[in-house]
Amino acid sequence: MTSKNFRLDDFLAGWIGGASSVVVGHPLDTVKTRLQAGKGNQNMLHCILNIYRKETVMGFFKGMSFPLASITVYNSVVFGFFSNTQRLISKYRYGDGRHPCSMLDLTVASMLTGLMSVGLGAPVDLVKIRLQMQTQPVLAENLQLAGNVPNGTNIPLRSVDIPNQRLYRGPIHCISTILQTEGIQGLYRGAGAMILRDVPGYALYFIPYAVFCNLLTPSNSSSPHPCSIWLAGGLAGSISWVTATPADVVKSRMQADAQLQRKYKGVLHCIIQSYKTEGAEVFFRGASVNAIRGFPMSATMFLMYELSLQFFRGL
Repeated sequence: MTSKNFRLDDFLAGWIGGASSVVVGHPLDTVKTRLQAGKGNQNMLHCILNIYRKETVMGFFKGMSFPLASITVYNSVVFGFFSNTQRLISKYRYGDGRHPCSMLDLTVASMLTGLMSVGLGAPVDLVKIRLQMQTQPVLAENLQLAGNVPNGTNIPLRSVDIPNQRLYRGPIHCISTILQTEGIQGLYRGAGAMILRDVPGYALYFIPYAVFCNLLTPSNSSSPHPCSIWLAGGLAGSISWVTATPADVVKSRMQADAQLQRKYKGVLHCIIQSYKTEGAEVFFRGASVNAIRGFPMSATMFLMYELSLQFFRGL
């Protein structure tokens, strides 16, 4: 499972942590997506009540099967890549892969991890968001529909709510439909916004975690207590997600943009159009959900990762 500078147990521990965090965080992830890319939700509580009334508790877990299968792999790659990159940097700079990383080393490793993650994470996020958005009203400007009254006067419809229709039967059908209608590039729609989110986002994820762990670990202890890991991971997750919210809004909107007629030509066009129609506050929509959701997800992720790592290395 190991070599001198490369370890597979980081990937396995990341897989276990990823599975745990998906189960904990998916309900609020659905709320976040509906707030950022949907219509008719005034705030987080209103959105939660809307989902519950229209779709029951199961509505919060819509589209979870795909993230559970894919995000576990994604987190496995992210944590495995980050840990092994740290060791490679230490080996290159200090001649020993076990040498503690400096803040600069952590920054470089985390930003490289964020860049790498987009290749795997963009299709995963896009499919998840398309499945989560299926019960949302279909915007008239997307479908170019018009209503006709008896006298023949055309009245543009603002939105058409079609709750019983489904574009996608499931994640596999969603992927095949996107490939057929949009090609392979369709799976990477919003990847530019995801780079803007994840490159700095992972730096603001791994660095606060390391800082808080150091602060919460007594000087006479060689490793942090599980409670310290849980708290440090949760705080790091909240910080990372709140600061990433503007880019996350743009990413969600581009990925939810139906292929029937594109509203956004690209990242910059999405930013400009969103600002023109909804003001600067639109870029912070879902920030409260991100802060609340980020804590338990990341706390669970880091705790299960570290405990799994201790278990594997104790074998």
